[in-house]
Amino acid sequence: MFQLNDYDYDLPVDKIAQTPCINRSESKLLHLNRNDQNLAHQQFKDLAALLKEDDLLVINNTRVVPARFLGKKETGGKIEVLIIDYAEGMRNLEKNGFFQCECLIKSSKSPKKGSILLLDGRIEAQVKVRVEKTKGYTSEVKFLNGKEFPQFLQKYGKIPLPPYIKRDDPADNKNDNNDYQTVYASKKGAIAAPTAGLHFTQSLMADLEEKGIEIAQITLHVGYGTFVPVRVNDIRDHKIHSEYFSLSKGNADLINMAKQEKRRIVAVGTTSVRTLEFLSDERGMVTEQSGMCNLFIYPGYTFKCVDAMITNFHLPESTLLMLVSAFYTREKILEAYEEAKFKDYRFFSYGDAMLIE
Repeated sequence: MFQLNDYDYDLPVDKIAQTPCINRSESKLLHLNRNDQNLAHQQFKDLAALLKEDDLLVINNTRVVPARFLGKKETGGKIEVLIIDYAEGMRNLEKNGFFQCECLIKSSKSPKKGSILLLDGRIEAQVKVRVEKTKGYTSEVKFLNGKEFPQFLQKYGKIPLPPYIKRDDPADNKNDNNDYQTVYASKKGAIAAPTAGLHFTQSLMADLEEKGIEIAQITLHVGYGTFVPVRVNDIRDHKIHSEYFSLSKGNADLINMAKQEKRRIVAVGTTSVRTLEFLSDERGMVTEQSGMCNLFIYPGYTFKCVDAMITNFHLPESTLLMLVSAFYTREKILEAYEEAKFKDYRFFSYGDAMLIE
């Protein structure tokens, strides 16, 4: 269960969702019950009926920033710039008056230190230094328009969709500005959506509230590392990426009260799962704090806080597939994936969901 190919499976390209359901909550929901090992087919809008009245639902309120820019080098070569650490850039903006952070630059030839980049929207950026992190190269980039950067970002930045979502029509990107956000997204900083949360609608949130289900919020800014493939044969040798998280005292109190009262903690998405488990002590209790989460969960891990999870269908050989395999078993998860393919479920970010309890 520690070999990378243990988490491989075949997936036809036509199973990869390119757009979300017109009504988010009408996506399919595969319900896995670990106690009786039953598997049932539902719709996501059935979630309020499936959860217990005293459950505590934990959601990730991060908001995706339009962090992708197009432009060219001074020499004329085309480039694409992806902001990796928006929070770092904002800290520099507030402290030093300019937006500077780690970025991924895609071009035919990597720009050298000191190079000036001419981005769409008539903004310039300067490559400060090249950064190597676990053999993945990024660049420290300084954007040269000072305090106007947030306005520039909103006007000219593009939502950085996962590479398996293809866009030829520019109009599709406009829809993604809304589609690739959860309805409760409020804290700017992610460059990828916590996709399990994309199935919620305001109507479904109201149904949950009417049933008496409490909701706690955490923040984990999903980073580029979530798309970086595992490149080692033994998954225990993989070094997972770090992502910024924050948990307030009020939300920590809600989680701890539920644990004390032996109520279920239902995490929405692997991002919520990772954050809760990273913060938990052996009793499943959490504390108010912020920092960087680098917890890698794979089979053999003992869960301390999370009792049930809602998640999408994940890429083969991905750390996310390893996480859900740790929550149930690798064999049961892969069996469920085969059933989902047979029943024509849609996979990945804009795809359908699972409830594992």
